[in-house]
Amino acid sequence: MANDLTTLNSDKIENKIHTIRGIQVMLDADLAELYNVKTHALNQAVKRNIERFPENFMFQLTKAELQNLTSQIVISSWGGKRHLPFAFTEQGVAMLSGILNSDRAINVNIQIMRIFTRIRQMLTDTLSLKLEIEEIKKKLQNQDKNIEVVFSYLDELITKQDEKIPRKRIGFKAN
Repeated sequence: MANDLTTLNSDKIENKIHTIRGIQVMLDADLAELYNVKTHALNQAVKRNIERFPENFMFQLTKAELQNLTSQIVISSWGGKRHLPFAFTEQGVAMLSGILNSDRAINVNIQIMRIFTRIRQMLTDTLSLKLEIEEIKKKLQNQDKNIEVVFSYLDELITKQDEKIPRKRIGFKAN
């Protein structure tokens, strides 16, 4: 059993995580492959326990979403599907370990949860970097404005010096 799992690397799992409706999900067929069960068996287990899978845990793809996903990841259309696939969110994948009682399902779920956590952390880090870059841009824009103001004041001073009218001297005058 452990030997099977060593061949299951994180890249293989990461490649099966897709963003659909702005949510990170895994498809039923991909999960079935990882759990080493048939997609039909996985979906039957889910249907027997459907109360555990609210809309934010699992949803069925629309034809347009499936077509878009198919074009993005170049899925072969060989064999054809009779139903639209189900997409499982991170919480849905975690719930699967409760209904699929096998050591493999538990171990695969642990790996998947770690990868979801890593992806979420990467997204958080990316967002933090974007915010910092925006802050730097704002500061630079403010500095550009400040430099422009300084140069405009310098220009005014230079023009005032050029237009200087000689002042009439007061005090003792030597003839």
